[in-house]
Amino acid sequence: MALLPLLNISIPGILPTPTYQPGTLALLSLCMVFAALALSYNLLLGTAGMLSFGHALYFGAGAYGLGIALELLGVPLWPGIFLALVGGMLIALVTGAVAMRVSGIPFAMVTLAFAQAGSVLVRRNSEVTGGEEGLSLNTDNVPDVLIGVVNTRNLYWLTLAVLVIVYLVTLWVDTSRLGHLVRATRENEQRVRVLGLRPYRAKLFVFVIAAVLASLAGVAYMLLQSGTVPRAVSADLTITVLVMVVLGGVGFRWGAIVGGVLYTLLDQRLTVLAGSEAIAGLPDVLRVPLSEPLFLLGVLFILVVMFLPGGIAGTVDAWLRRRRGERARVLLRAIDDAERVPTAQAATESQARV
Repeated sequence: MALLPLLNISIPGILPTPTYQPGTLALLSLCMVFAALALSYNLLLGTAGMLSFGHALYFGAGAYGLGIALELLGVPLWPGIFLALVGGMLIALVTGAVAMRVSGIPFAMVTLAFAQAGSVLVRRNSEVTGGEEGLSLNTDNVPDVLIGVVNTRNLYWLTLAVLVIVYLVTLWVDTSRLGHLVRATRENEQRVRVLGLRPYRAKLFVFVIAAVLASLAGVAYMLLQSGTVPRAVSADLTITVLVMVVLGGVGFRWGAIVGGVLYTLLDQRLTVLAGSEAIAGLPDVLRVPLSEPLFLLGVLFILVVMFLPGGIAGTVDAWLRRRRGERARVLLRAIDDAERVPTAQAATESQARV
């Protein structure tokens, strides 16, 4: 992936241009931003079992936090990124501490309420956030290597670095004692309490980590798009990320990446397909639904849920488990047959002696 901007690879129908050109690099960068966001959400849903409808609030906190830090505070880029991440962490700490007083559907509703409140604040404070028009990136304090179409390659490498960082952090959480504790809490929280552990603190810690990672993805989005809009904090974006995680496979890190990349590619390329002459020439019965990218994405999601209930990664994992099980059965059968041969030979020799 790091060498891709240096190569001349064309995939017609999927990538708009060869891989070294800005169009494809911008599309792949956007895919990696949403893959990182999906990874952070998978940490909540897949590892801790917390269904949140407000995860986009922290993505928007990173994007708007960086924009406000550069525009109003006039700080350089890296201190601005630090302030954006700290802001996302503080928001997550406050909202998470309140939301996790309940669990299940009430938890999802509380996070949805916080997301809606954040969306209202962003839309109403136009002097700070730009309101409905969104907030543009102030490039005065951004290094020249990250500005303009000619530097899309550098932005690609930056988003790749963000994706790697998010992956390594989620890997650390999943394999740590913290990850084992929140998975145990997901299965039986009462038993964890009986053992003398504190599941509330563990879940809050994971919630804050996931929010900071989402804020980091929001920072990358702000730099890549040179701005952000109110949808970045809306519940609609959280639903989109949930679809990415379900499409890739809940609980699988590589599944979240695949789901984020695949959904973003389909979302971008189906828009082109919907406006093509091939669709325009169809009868109205077919042209009207096929000209709507969201309709095509919805049909795809329904098919995945019906025929691949574990998502892409879950289906692949189940297939591999079956293959390993078949190999184990064949091996055990071979061992059993090998043990029977000497026994049969010994019985034959004993009968011959008799």
